[in-house]
Amino acid sequence: MVRLVLYFLAALVSGIVSFYLPNPTAVNLVTGFSVGLLIPALDEVGKNREDIRHLWYSTRYRNRIIRVSTSYLFRIKVDDKYLLIRGRRFPQFQPVGGVHKVTAQGSGELLAMGVMDDDLVPFDSSSRGDLRVRVPGRGIARFFTWFNSRQGREDSPWREFQEELVASSILSSAHFPHIMHNYVRRDVDKIRYSPHAQSLEILVADIYELTPNPDQEAELRNLMNSGHPDLLWASTQQISRRGAVPGQTHQVVIAQHAQRIL
Repeated sequence: MVRLVLYFLAALVSGIVSFYLPNPTAVNLVTGFSVGLLIPALDEVGKNREDIRHLWYSTRYRNRIIRVSTSYLFRIKVDDKYLLIRGRRFPQFQPVGGVHKVTAQGSGELLAMGVMDDDLVPFDSSSRGDLRVRVPGRGIARFFTWFNSRQGREDSPWREFQEELVASSILSSAHFPHIMHNYVRRDVDKIRYSPHAQSLEILVADIYELTPNPDQEAELRNLMNSGHPDLLWASTQQISRRGAVPGQTHQVVIAQHAQRIL
């Protein structure tokens, strides 16, 4: 971000100086230098577009309260089917994953920013420490700077995988004492008004893909054929249609955020 500002300032100063140079050759050199600086500057804009957007939010919505919810989701795929699990809070099937947790250090930093707990989801033992919060609009850029630093918050998807699939005995601890996964991407939604939350809202999701070893893949295949009542192995079309199958009665509901793992 600092580099971007320096590029634009250098290009601006060079452009202004070129108007006061009497020598045409010198003008051409300075103008060429100024134009040349715009190329890396535009490249930096592309790299920092989310930071720029959040700076804009901090100005545009400085007097508003914005709900921010951050989570991580697992893409668990066998052949052409994706594993979804029955939600604990809502009657729908969704990807394995959940909301990031905040450490004691992170809670202190959020408190210093004026960040408040979100009460949309009832507080209980499982929701305590969730990074589902209400952020003063003027602090949005600062909040995301903290979030992107990964300090003071959960930075591994293992906890929800272990709780939802291993501790529940859906998968065996013998084959899943640990897992390997690839980081796919981060989705940061643009700000929008949420009727459900009755406020402006930004949703963030880190997507991971499970990379099972041969024993783990074999167990997942057995699980796919087990007919477990709390699991759904869904196709791309089913997820895109949120559970609807053309020509059939709508029997299951798939969460909208499941589309993030496609």
